Amino acid sequence: MTQVTDYETLLYSESDGVAWVTLNRPQALNSFDSTMQAEMRGLWRDLRKNDDVRCIVLTGAGDRAFCVGIDRNADDTYVVFERDTFYGTSNNYMYDDPGLDLGPKANDLWKPVICAVNGMACGGAFYMIAECDIIIAAEHATFFDPHVTYGQAAVYEPMKLLQHISLGNVLRLSLLGARERISAQTALQIGLVTEVVPADQLHEQAAWLAESVASLPPNVSAGTLRAVWAANDLGPLGAASMAPSILSTATDKDVMRAGNEAFENQPRITPRIR
Repeated sequence: MTQVTDYETLLYSESDGVAWVTLNRPQALNSFDSTMQAEMRGLWRDLRKNDDVRCIVLTGAGDRAFCVGIDRNADDTYVVFERDTFYGTSNNYMYDDPGLDLGPKANDLWKPVICAVNGMACGGAFYMIAECDIIIAAEHATFFDPHVTYGQAAVYEPMKLLQHISLGNVLRLSLLGARERISAQTALQIGLVTEVVPADQLHEQAAWLAESVASLPPNVSAGTLRAVWAANDLGPLGAASMAPSILSTATDKDVMRAGNEAFENQPRITPRIR
């Protein structure tokens, strides 16, 4: 296992094709500041060039929180809230959304990302969660968006959440703010997460998922991601026009021949039933 220790706000390791990324500000419930923003952006972009990594697991340090959004107590954040315009620009038509640094898709990373939610997840955490491909949660995890409770319109986060859950559930989560939290079981029922496990099994289950996905040829998983996310963003009809180019880019004849050989000659995989 390769350990990388030159991050201030993240823990990072690699093993057997899987990168483990841990938000590491537990004293601030893993909220993000400008340092974490920069490190997340750099990490996602570096992973685009790392052929040793075929799948990523994203989680948070400790068991209290995955991430509670932007750190309102950080010095750079405090200055933002004291100014009359967004992030010190001369008028509100100019705005650098901090969330664009946080998610894999916003940084053009097309490797599968599994999110293991290990506690509270709220506000800006959805920049990351909503751009992951498989989301699982510990039994004690909760989800909410407190923007409206504290004087801000909820805008970017609910837009991203509409990719995962229904309009009614997004509106309820967004408008109730800090007055209601979605439990892990409710998140499972409404489709925000795909599985709920006891907290002490979260790492093990994330590892099983990641190792299974990492066993795939990289072009196969990347092509599948591009196809599914294109259909999600553009609708099935809009994405259909892109399908031939996605398929041809993802296709490697040697990989296909190896797949056919495995189908014909290797024992069938015994699947796990979810």
